[in-house]
Amino acid sequence: MPAYFAASDGTRLAHRTEHRTEDRKGIRGEGRAEGLTEPAGDPVICLPGGPTDSRYLGDLGGLSAYRRLVLPDPRGTGDSAVPEDPASYRCDRVAGDVEALRVHLGLDRIDLLGHSGGANTAVTYAARYPHRVRSLALITPGTAAVGIEVRGETRRTAALLRKGEPWFPGAFAALEALTEGRGADWDAIAPFCWGRWDEAARRHHAGARPGNAEAVAGFAAEGAFDPESTRAALVALEAPVLVLAGEFDLNSPPGPVSELAALFPGASFAVQSGAGHYPWIDDPDAFTATVGAFFSAHSPR
Repeated sequence: MPAYFAASDGTRLAHRTEHRTEDRKGIRGEGRAEGLTEPAGDPVICLPGGPTDSRYLGDLGGLSAYRRLVLPDPRGTGDSAVPEDPASYRCDRVAGDVEALRVHLGLDRIDLLGHSGGANTAVTYAARYPHRVRSLALITPGTAAVGIEVRGETRRTAALLRKGEPWFPGAFAALEALTEGRGADWDAIAPFCWGRWDEAARRHHAGARPGNAEAVAGFAAEGAFDPESTRAALVALEAPVLVLAGEFDLNSPPGPVSELAALFPGASFAVQSGAGHYPWIDDPDAFTATVGAFFSAHSPR
């Protein structure tokens, strides 16, 4: 069941919590810890992309065994209310909702994870409230907030890595049409977003689509991003940072994502082998080994 809190403009926003209490082998620092029975430390706030309902994140492949996950629905999606002011869908305004959630949870500092477009919100928040960020993980991140462009040729090169797949001809034709401005068939392109286009990926695709077109359009509206000031602030960020790319990710290819990682002092950059845009679906164990180790290493206790 969702819980609710109020944004600064009064919009009623929802969040859910995911955590496991059963025994599990966990990655802690450089070694394994047997019998981890509860998530350690404060929660990790996990920002979905889209903007869309956070349910597609699930428990991030079992990351909830390492830390308690707090999953907010961005304004106008899922169980969160539609705001009175459509301009409040902008990324810079949504970052203020993260601060409202921090206050609601009673946390002095937060561990923050952003997936895809949610990474733009996460870095905007980190730039604005650096003293409130204890650790930051950016998962197959969007890069608009820092002005890094993913060019059509870069996506094409990433797509050609999958040319042996049976679905490739139709998906590649749809990608070429999108790149050339001849329309977008997102269902045809979808197989590029997972490391394996199997039944699990198809089910996940059906539940990961944004449902509020106004929220999607408003998120990147004029004024939403200030790349120059954001980059300057991130250079001074003292919190540990993990940036994770998927080897086959067409949306956020490893090249541009590595450029994002380079903006942070001492960030850890990793590429998950065989993964697309949703690495916790493609290989949950590999994903949680990397991300779980990161958050376990920076647990407050």
